Amino acid sequence: MFKRLLMLTALITTMAIVACNNDQQPAADATDAVAKQVEALRAAMIDPTEEKLKALSSKKLSYGHSSGKVEDQASFVQTLTSGKSDFVEINLSEQTITVEGNTAIVRHLLQAKTNDGGTPGEVNIKIMLVFVLENGEWKLLARQAVKAV
Repeated sequence: MFKRLLMLTALITTMAIVACNNDQQPAADATDAVAKQVEALRAAMIDPTEEKLKALSSKKLSYGHSSGKVEDQASFVQTLTSGKSDFVEINLSEQTITVEGNTAIVRHLLQAKTNDGGTPGEVNIKIMLVFVLENGEWKLLARQAVKAV
């Protein structure tokens, strides 16, 4: 009886571990996939559509600006598609990507030319992005920006 109970416990534990790790990708593949999502996000911010931005971000998105303003997915999409925030050019540098299971942390320096509300400007900020693997796709869950010094 004890052996059967022990085997059943081992089987259930193994099944739980497999279920939890089902969406995980090998680290090198995950890093490449996240890098592609970062590039897709950069491109979508220059040429934004609701469809592209929603496809790249989680419904639970928390998008923090260097000013302290925080947006959810709906306001993030609306701000970009309305032209209130208008990126003309975005350059990313000093990028690092760390993947741990179903979560990835991306850090980079973002330098951009903007035309927010028709007013030209420049942005120089440090960014931290958090991506999560949702149904086999890396989605932006969180973003926080700080002014580069």
